[in-house]
Amino acid sequence: MKIGLHYWNYSQPADPALIAPTLAESARIADRSGVASFTVMDHYFQMETPRSTADEPMLEGYTTLGYVAAVTERMTLGLMVTGVMYRHPGLLAKIVTTLDVLSGGRARLGIGASWYEREQYGLGVPVVPVAERFERLEETLFICLQMWSDDNGPFRGRHYQLAETLCVPEPIGERPSIMIGGGGERKTLRLVARYADACNLFATGREEVTHKLDVLRAHCEMEGRDYDAIEKTVMYNGPVLDSPNRFLADAETYARLGVGEIQVLPDRHPVSFTQQIAEHIVPRAATIG
Repeated sequence: MKIGLHYWNYSQPADPALIAPTLAESARIADRSGVASFTVMDHYFQMETPRSTADEPMLEGYTTLGYVAAVTERMTLGLMVTGVMYRHPGLLAKIVTTLDVLSGGRARLGIGASWYEREQYGLGVPVVPVAERFERLEETLFICLQMWSDDNGPFRGRHYQLAETLCVPEPIGERPSIMIGGGGERKTLRLVARYADACNLFATGREEVTHKLDVLRAHCEMEGRDYDAIEKTVMYNGPVLDSPNRFLADAETYARLGVGEIQVLPDRHPVSFTQQIAEHIVPRAATIG
């Protein structure tokens, strides 16, 4: 089982001048320890949850990943996940390509339909109906794949029109992998089956994740896609360091379902959290699966 670090909170330490060195040190520790992926959120306001409020610190995601790329060497880097409404798809493909080139081929396009309307209204981002967001998501995926191909020609969609899909330099290797986040059974998982190299679900328990993966398998059959070719990942939102044995038992459960990566979220100072994950979790997780 691979461990991913989802760096979701910039509130510790409280001094904004310490955000950058804290981020860098956490990323270095994760990179050296064998953490497989490093992700940040694509938000401009912090999420409103029982643990956080909108006015807490938040950084723009792709700028942050460019900084992390410069201080790491091996981890996959991506947003968990890019909100489809925040960037024109042609520019998004170029942004992810830039990250890929500068990181030596480590970029992953994580993407979803976007949902946080408070920040969208607040910052003037167009808010469209959910059905249209999914239409835009599918067109965005198609545009990115075209820009990462030999086809530099036009794209004419319902929502986006591109006269050229030129992308130079090209990504390192074939192209960045695509991860679609979310467990929506009718639309999101169908798009996973059609376009994605990986899916990301919430780690909501064996029964729920089993059901979501069964839905994905059915979509793959309908699309003529090899279900086993899609990497399955889950986001673990529970305590990890307070209950390491429970976490590792859960990781074993998900591994039996075919999950290959589980992302963990710092619940304390990020450097301390990452150090303890590196020492107590990563080596034991590597024996699972």
